[in-house]
Amino acid sequence: MPGLSERIDTMQIETPPTEKRYEKPEGERRGLIIVNTGDGKGKSTAAFGLAFRATGRGKAVKVFQFMKVPSARFGEHRLAEQVGLPVEGLGDGFSWKSKDLEHSAQLARDGWAKARAAILSGEYFLVVLDEVTYPLIYGWLPLPDVLETLAARPRDVHVCLTGRRCPEEIMAIADTVTEMRLVKHAFQAGIPAQRGIED
Repeated sequence: MPGLSERIDTMQIETPPTEKRYEKPEGERRGLIIVNTGDGKGKSTAAFGLAFRATGRGKAVKVFQFMKVPSARFGEHRLAEQVGLPVEGLGDGFSWKSKDLEHSAQLARDGWAKARAAILSGEYFLVVLDEVTYPLIYGWLPLPDVLETLAARPRDVHVCLTGRRCPEEIMAIADTVTEMRLVKHAFQAGIPAQRGIED
C-alpha cells in the first residue's frame, strides 16, 4: 500500500483562474424553488443555512419540519430562537418511531395546510419545507396539491424543499436542485450520532 506522501503526489493540481468563467445573468430576480435531496448528509443543514442567511438579511423566513416533533430542541432550534427564526415541528418523529401511522399522516396533512397557507400568503421571503419528501413518498400528502401551490406562490417567494427521493415532478419545476451523494458516513463505521453534529 502506498504511503501518504505517494498518495498526495497523485492529487491533481490546478492553476487558479485569472478570468471570470461566466457572464452575469441578465434575467429578472424572482422567487426560486430550491431542492436539497439525495442520500448524503447535509440536506436540512443546507436549508437551515439558507434560512439563517435570509434572516441575517432581515428577511421574513418560516421553517416547517414535517418529521420533527414540535418540542424538538436540537442545535438549530436553539440558534433559531436566538435570532428570531420561526421553526415549527409538524410531526411525531420518523415513521419507525410512530405508534400510529394514520395519526402521523394526519399530522403531515395538517402541517401541509399551514405550510401551504404560509407560501401563498406572500408574507415570507423564504419558506423551508424540511423533510417534506417523506410524507410525499409515503402518500400522506397529495403531490398535485404541492405542485399547484408551488406554481401559484407569489412571484417573490422562495421555497426550499428537503429530503431523500424527491419526486421527479418537483425536481422538474425546481430552479436549483442539489443532490447530496453519500460517499461515506461515520454511522457506517459504528460511530453514533453526536450532539452538535447530527443534533
